[in-house]
Amino acid sequence: MALDRDVVPNDLSAFWMPFTANRQFKKAPRMLVAAKDMHYTAADGRQILDGTAGLWCCNAGHARPKITEAVQKQVAELDYAPAFQMGHPKAFELANRVRDLAPDGFEHVFFANSGSEAVDTALKIAIAYHRARGEGTRTRLIGRERGYHGVGFGGISVGGIVNNRKFYGTLLAGVDHLPHTHIPENRWTRGQPEHGAHLADELERLVALHGPETIAAVIVEPVAGSTGVLIPPQGYLERLRAITRKHGILLIFDEVITGFGRLGSAFAAGHFNVMPDMIVCAKGITNGVIPMGAVITTAGIHDAFMTGPEHMIELFHGYTYSGSPIASAAGLATLQTYAEEGLFERAAEIAPYWEEGLHSLRDCPNVIDIRNMGLIGAVELEPIAGEPTKRAFSAFLAAFEKGCLIRTTGDIIAMSPPLIIEKGHIDELFGTLRDVLKTVH
Repeated sequence: MALDRDVVPNDLSAFWMPFTANRQFKKAPRMLVAAKDMHYTAADGRQILDGTAGLWCCNAGHARPKITEAVQKQVAELDYAPAFQMGHPKAFELANRVRDLAPDGFEHVFFANSGSEAVDTALKIAIAYHRARGEGTRTRLIGRERGYHGVGFGGISVGGIVNNRKFYGTLLAGVDHLPHTHIPENRWTRGQPEHGAHLADELERLVALHGPETIAAVIVEPVAGSTGVLIPPQGYLERLRAITRKHGILLIFDEVITGFGRLGSAFAAGHFNVMPDMIVCAKGITNGVIPMGAVITTAGIHDAFMTGPEHMIELFHGYTYSGSPIASAAGLATLQTYAEEGLFERAAEIAPYWEEGLHSLRDCPNVIDIRNMGLIGAVELEPIAGEPTKRAFSAFLAAFEKGCLIRTTGDIIAMSPPLIIEKGHIDELFGTLRDVLKTVH
């Protein structure tokens, strides 16, 4: 069969696109055909400033030489190796590098292929950990309203975004949710808001309701990203850690977005100096080049499984592509790029300029809140009565036409640029967004 080699295929019908208004898109496609550093190239040749690091993942920018070269070399040298009862050197090397970046006390890395898989892995490890220690009654999982933990059944069960849940039945049994922290008192906050630490105390109510001996783990995003950038109130994460530790409950940080420099630190756990029992990461681990996710655990969690005969499998879990050679090579080159270019530190240095530019939009029409931390920012818009999400989506379309890629969730514009962003890019992004917000009604 002859292949259609046009830049944009004539037939778009076969691909059922994820998290997309498929009918709208296919009437007026927005095609990206190349990328380099801070920009995409659209099918019509226009340069599109990437204000979202792809999908929160291209932290080092696009088509970075070391990563490209590493992937090309690896696919020619060792394209695939099984991870069940076999290994290859780069997976072990990458695990060591990730461990070294993680806060003290984290010693082991289990590889998955996405944030969704890593979340489900962490939830399974949590339940199995308690069982391995003789506390098999601890099976209940607690997430948070408005939380996003990927799209596996475990992730949407502990997640709290309504549309991601309501179409799929009863989901996992034995799941409860903490309240979200998006409260009116915290509007227009720069960095961590002052109000809302008390919302962590709702965990005590759930413990009293179900009994601590039934609860395996609590999972939260340190900074909730996909729901619209919700920053943790001052003291909130600390109180959550204290309560979980008091009752023997594991605390899991979902750092799929915050991991690898987004806040100016390797991980949010280190940034906030709050140590969970497991860290879930993905996205930035390979700069979005090859799918990969990981769960980073303490020695205590790992060692609980290392009992029984040595020839027996300790954890009956894994994926065909866990720690695959090409993903491992991409991960190693990505971490090398971060280190050599000082990108985590650079993100911290430019964050104040990002903050000023973001909050300069406060006087724009229909803006009802702005919030930020590190190189993450959100502009919340007043919804159109009877047409939720339409105003923000219109802003997304208009921004793309003007050469900037932003992301919307509900009526919130969310931005998370590559860590290589410069002040001129920030001026361009927020200047364009100002123009857009003046025209979108």
